[in-house]
This record gives sequence, structure tokens and C-alpha cells, in this order.
Amino acid sequence: MSLPHTHRPYWLTFDCYGTLIQWDEGLRKAVDTILHSKGTSASIDTERLIEVYDRHEHRLEQLPPHRNFRTVAGEGLRLALEDFDLEPAPDDIAVLTQSISAMPPFPEVVPALRRLKAMGFRTCIVSNTDDDIIAGNVAQLADGNGHYIDRVITAQQAGAYKPNRRLFDYAHEQLGVSKDDVVHICASPHLDHAAARDIGFRCVWVDRGTGRKLLPDYTPDAIVRTLDEVPTLFKTLDW
Repeated sequence: MSLPHTHRPYWLTFDCYGTLIQWDEGLRKAVDTILHSKGTSASIDTERLIEVYDRHEHRLEQLPPHRNFRTVAGEGLRLALEDFDLEPAPDDIAVLTQSISAMPPFPEVVPALRRLKAMGFRTCIVSNTDDDIIAGNVAQLADGNGHYIDRVITAQQAGAYKPNRRLFDYAHEQLGVSKDDVVHICASPHLDHAAARDIGFRCVWVDRGTGRKLLPDYTPDAIVRTLDEVPTLFKTLDW
């Protein structure tokens, strides 16, 4: 599919963490805080611990029965710490989830969302998280001129995590649209592109240069480097 040959979408759906919100930066800070509390920050590689945590978290998200993100993240963090022979503490998960909720947007995100809203698009976040965790992030996606997110749909609401297509099917049902009425904007090939491939909705990849790789069997409909390139792209399409 090619964006120039498709109609203007009614809704723009967004991945949150890594696309709108500074996930990598915030997660490193949270893990550094947890390691520092254990007196091991100098001996444990933060990036390696995050890699192991991510692997556990994504695996646990796909295991039945569905559990909320706070529970899954806590279990993933516990397993990752134990892999490094570190003793999990009761407040480790609180440090992590509170850090997630406080993660700020990328500098260009709020102005870009303002432009997209001014162009007449409706905006919805579709995210692998819990309602109470993401509320802190959504509150930051605003400025003195208003709030720029119309809807927030979470894994907690849908009872499913990306890359399971059920989360996106649920989002489309809640928005009252078909896959052809939306364009999804995301930074995570592993989580979002698999659903775009399987469902067939249009997708713009925000490649922020983090080293994340495209899936071998999927190519997004457009690639931008930062979110502020999206309004410009859409203007070239007369959207």
C-alpha cells in the first residue's frame, strides 16, 4: 500500500512509548535508580539489564491469562534482577512504573500533535500499558492551547498486548472505524508492524535512530525521523 493512493484517514492512532514519550531515556534512568539502590550500579551494565527485562516482559505479556502491565512488568523486572543475582526489593516495581508515568514527550511531539489537530485529525493512543500508568504521560501531551489526544486505548482495556492483533481490533471497534479509516504512527517495528502486516492498516514508522530494525516481511507506508515530519508529509498528500 502507498499513502499517496489512499484516502485521508479519520483517525490517527499512535504508539505511546518511544513514539510520543521518551521511553528509552526514561527506562535507563529508572533502571539506574534501581541499581543504585542496590549498590551495584557500577558493576551491572544498565543496557544489558534492560535487554533481559524486555525479553522477560514481552514473553510474559503473551502468556495466558491476561494480566495487567503493572503485574507483568513487576514479574519481568524480578526475573531480570535474579538473572543478574540481584535481590528484588518490594518497591522496585513502584520505582519502575512511577518512572514510566513521569516520562516526558520528545521535544517536538506536542507542537506536532497541535498541528495535526489543527489539520482536523482525531488522535488516539494505542498502548501496551495500564490506564493509570499512561495517565501521567497523556497529561503531558498538552500545552496552554489545549489537549491533543482524543482517546486512549490500552492493553488493560482490550485484554491483550501488542503484537497480538486483538488490541488493534479492539481499538478499531471502540473508534467505530475500519482499518482503512486510520493511519497508525509508531516507533516499534516488533510490536506495531506485525499487527499492521496482519490486519492491513496503514502505518508510518518514526525511525528515531535507536537501532530498531524493520521486520523482514513488512515495509511501512512511510518513514519519518521525528513526529514533526508527519504533518508535513500529510500536507504533501493534500490531507
